[in-house]
Amino acid sequence: QVQLVESGGGLVQSGGSLRLSCAASGTIFSFNDMAWYRQAPGKEREFVAVISRGGATNYADSVKGRFTISRDNAKNTLYLQMNVLKPEDAAVYYCKLPRTVVSGKDYWGQGTQVTVST
Repeated sequence: QVQLVESGGGLVQSGGSLRLSCAASGTIFSFNDMAWYRQAPGKEREFVAVISRGGATNYADSVKGRFTISRDNAKNTLYLQMNVLKPEDAAVYYCKLPRTVVSGKDYWGQGTQVTVST
């Protein structure tokens, strides 16, 4: 059974930093692309960043240059380093294991809340 558990959210001042983690189990982590999404109140869930199993990365324009996605395959853990946080970054952040031909479905964590104060 695939399980994704996020941590590291919290309250930070505008301009500050946080690092989110997503611990994965029940899957061969190193074989999979992994992604971060976020959802603010009253808004649709949106893409933040993705990292391929080979380490290639891609980011939403809104976070480019401020956020860094990374992975530690030995620890089965995905990270999101968030710097220069803005009030509009406040949201629940989710990690996602995208569907594969084998799984046929996306897997999501329970989310971790990020609050940015002005």
